[in-house]
Amino acid sequence: MGCITPPLRSLLFFNGKITTLDAKNPEVSAMAIDRGRILATGTDQEIQNQFPHFTIIDLQQKRVIPGFIEAHAHFLGIGYAKLNLNLGNTKSEAEIIQQVSAQSKLLAKGEWLKGRGWDQNDWPRQDFPTHQGLSAAVPHHPVILTRIDGHAIWCNQAAMDIAQIHLQKNDPDGGKIERDHEGNPTGIFIDNAIDLISRHVPKASVAQDTRAAQIAAQEALQLGITSLHDAGSGQQVIEVIETLRQKNTPMPRLYIMLNGEDKNLLAAYYATGPQIDDRVSIRSVKFYADGALGSRGAALLAPYSDDPANQGLLLLTEEQLSRSTTRALQHGFQVATHAIGDKANRLVLDAYEDALQKIQPQTSPRLRIEHAQIVHPIDVKRFKELGIIASVQPTHCTSDMAWVPARLGKTRSQNQAYVWRTFLNNQVLLAAGSDAPIESLNPFYGLYAAITRTDHEGLPQSGFYAEQTLTLNEALTAFTVGGAYAEFQEHQKGHLSPGALADFIVLSKDIFVIEAKEILSTNVEMTVIDGEIVWDSSLAQRRPFRFAKRSSAKVIRIINAP
Repeated sequence: MGCITPPLRSLLFFNGKITTLDAKNPEVSAMAIDRGRILATGTDQEIQNQFPHFTIIDLQQKRVIPGFIEAHAHFLGIGYAKLNLNLGNTKSEAEIIQQVSAQSKLLAKGEWLKGRGWDQNDWPRQDFPTHQGLSAAVPHHPVILTRIDGHAIWCNQAAMDIAQIHLQKNDPDGGKIERDHEGNPTGIFIDNAIDLISRHVPKASVAQDTRAAQIAAQEALQLGITSLHDAGSGQQVIEVIETLRQKNTPMPRLYIMLNGEDKNLLAAYYATGPQIDDRVSIRSVKFYADGALGSRGAALLAPYSDDPANQGLLLLTEEQLSRSTTRALQHGFQVATHAIGDKANRLVLDAYEDALQKIQPQTSPRLRIEHAQIVHPIDVKRFKELGIIASVQPTHCTSDMAWVPARLGKTRSQNQAYVWRTFLNNQVLLAAGSDAPIESLNPFYGLYAAITRTDHEGLPQSGFYAEQTLTLNEALTAFTVGGAYAEFQEHQKGHLSPGALADFIVLSKDIFVIEAKEILSTNVEMTVIDGEIVWDSSLAQRRPFRFAKRSSAKVIRIINAP
């Protein structure tokens, strides 16, 4: 029988250092790929002998790992962080007002000005700002500036006038309107109070959402993210993603959590059931149990150490969450609930336990707690007992550590905050992500935070309660295998095993031999999804990057480029 030249997707990668995360064959030098799947892994000689007619690509001893699975990010938010005013890394109220004033001059009169990323904990005075300076600098545009965690906003008088806040005498359930000593709103709205302002902001257009999605997709691929869990989206976003998919726009695989606050959305999807696909799956629902620690909205069992009259905000009751979880499970949907404080985590565990008793599923529904930042020691074991996934974001720890002891006190900080090692010791599965755009989407920052618990300057030198650090292999597993398990896909991704999807990345440095700090400057030279190269740094450096399918001949030139 004559030899037929195989299609270009029949590729043989050799001469590499390939970390498979497959216990049967953890490190190999070669792998064969055909039509988006890994056929075999092994030594160079083994694989070349087995697949003599495949197109060969020389990895030149580069480190290869499975593509990152970002277990918790806000897909469109990543794009909008580039499109709206970015207030990350600002160091004072005055600096922000200056930026807002400059931005306002680019807008038509009356147009809303939106920004995100401020954090009063980074300012000389760590009190919440007030609207006065903002209102004086920008009187003719309504301004809404979202805090870095997304759980508080700072507005000017024009925004409050449009929302008629002067008529709002009481705080909404699960929300807080900050007021001065005379009872006047200061311009800060926390958690469920945010909607009092945000519902008046014009809805983003399809074109705007499309642009944000394109930006987010490109950033994810450049960073080696081959799958991303989108933590709460509505119908318009889903339709934008589906349109881009139909146009073959390169994107990471997406696992979409439905916005649990949109009852009409849930009713529509519950009527049809989950949509499961290799590229875009919709089979999870996102709820919120509490707010954030930075804005003192995280619900705690005991008062805040720096605000003794405050225990945070619960956004749902146990009964509400139990009922919502039960309904989701009955229709085949996983539930993922935001819980940061120890009180919120306990409430979610109680609600999940109640729902599981009612449903008594035959297999684990893989219920998730998103963030699981502050967890009482008594409750850690319950994660394992109930089969709950802890979906954590390591960079939250290193961003927050400077002020966490002030919020919680030393004992709670040491015993309950970001307890990744304690989770693993109790056999709780970790799925890791970034919570971008709240934190950088860069997975290497997450790996570094997980294994050091220090900032990018290496402080504190001993690490923030370093007994909770992970090994690099454990951290990488959380950013790959853990994310795959959390979306019911551990059999076909998160690892480079025969039969698995050919999703992997080629690194600029060998993260297993370099110093920990060098992980921060590690780049992705190539991102491969389904055996197709969707990002390569060599072409991006030579000319403005355009997504396109590349022939294997070009691949060889890229790999061998000086």
